[in-house]
Amino acid sequence: MTAATAVRDDAGAPVPHWPAPFASRPINATVTVPGSKSLTNRYLVLAALADGPSRLRAPLHSRDSALMIEALRQLGASITEVPGDGAFGPDLEVVPLDPAAAASLARIDCGLAGTVMRFVPPLAALRNGSSVFDGDPHARKRPMGTIIEALRALGVAVSAEEGGTPSSLPFAVEGTGEVRGGHLVIDASASSQFVSALLLVGARFTEGLHLEHVGKPVPSLDHISMTVAVLRGAGVVVDDSVPNHWVVSPGPIRAFDQRIEQDLSNAGPFLAAALASCGTVRIPGWPEETQQVGDLWRSILPRLGAKVTLQDGVLTVTGGPAIKGGDFADTSELAPTVAALCALATGPSRLTGIAHLRGHETDRLAALVSEINRLGGDAEETSDGLVIRPAALHAGVVHSYADHRMATAGAIIGLAVEGVQVEDIGTTAKTMPDFPRLWAGMLAQNNPSEPSAEGSRGGAEH
Repeated sequence: MTAATAVRDDAGAPVPHWPAPFASRPINATVTVPGSKSLTNRYLVLAALADGPSRLRAPLHSRDSALMIEALRQLGASITEVPGDGAFGPDLEVVPLDPAAAASLARIDCGLAGTVMRFVPPLAALRNGSSVFDGDPHARKRPMGTIIEALRALGVAVSAEEGGTPSSLPFAVEGTGEVRGGHLVIDASASSQFVSALLLVGARFTEGLHLEHVGKPVPSLDHISMTVAVLRGAGVVVDDSVPNHWVVSPGPIRAFDQRIEQDLSNAGPFLAAALASCGTVRIPGWPEETQQVGDLWRSILPRLGAKVTLQDGVLTVTGGPAIKGGDFADTSELAPTVAALCALATGPSRLTGIAHLRGHETDRLAALVSEINRLGGDAEETSDGLVIRPAALHAGVVHSYADHRMATAGAIIGLAVEGVQVEDIGTTAKTMPDFPRLWAGMLAQNNPSEPSAEGSRGGAEH
């Protein structure tokens, strides 16, 4: 745990393991979460390439968004914080970079942010000068070959520090101020971010971009749909009518004034708290229509035994007397939260279509199996997912692997199993600053006069 992200006790000393709060009674809370990381970072990239200054209202302020902001500043964009009406920080005003500016050296710290390490290199190819990319130790293990090969196929020079062709961080991109574009064939089966990265800049290629995917199915197609939607909102013409083909017409990216939706994926742990405690959690401001994958909570949670309603923009989730197991396909970044609930379920569960999670912040499939079993659970990997069977869970330490979703999965289990601790809870700052405070605030909203539910889930029951 770094000093920047460490949780500290009342005396200011770092806390090595965070005692996950145990829900002694059903939770009854209303929770607002910060803005979407996926939308914030996509709009930041578009703003850096737009035809004039843009404004992001209520954006996410987290480690991932801070890394994106600094990366774009390194490339020549001007990004300024200005007062806004968001509950989680200021708005952002962005003046785009000038591709014709004099050549300069940019050093990009990707941290562990997939959107930075994949979205920014194609952008760097559109400026003059060398851009050197590196990140956290875990980042050097994440798949990057597809974006590197794509840039080279587009005529962009990409090199490793010691020379030769890299396949992962660190590497350098030599920008010349323009990219010709045209027809490009890639294999994006390891991550949908490879597709989004190229689509976001395709309109600024001289000939636009015709991107074609070949290989196994692209995971997380909802994230590509999100990218296409934000592009169209900025006036970019995108044709995605043919499966595995995306055609971006050349032209300007229109400057914008955009309010960022709250992060529906990050709402997941709080919604899961309703099931883990047999309680109720409400999320106001839930969009009627959205491209965020987190909207799948409305269909996933009822299958786990919850009652879910959306009325007047408030999503309300009430846990049932027991968490049900089931089969869940293509849960993408929601999988760690789903797996945590399945570890508390009374029946077996199977998660499929998530093999690509092995290339995320950590190998999430191996990590989930290790940590569920560490607490007495019964989980195993399959070729494309997980099988989780009912078992009595007990107290113990959940390791986070520097992965924010592993940390929040441990917090969910801790609501139902007394004595759970989470190692490096500070890693949640990647996409959700002050998660421990938000989590404690949710529990503090409980009505003290409400009797403890006989069905509240404790370690003896699982």
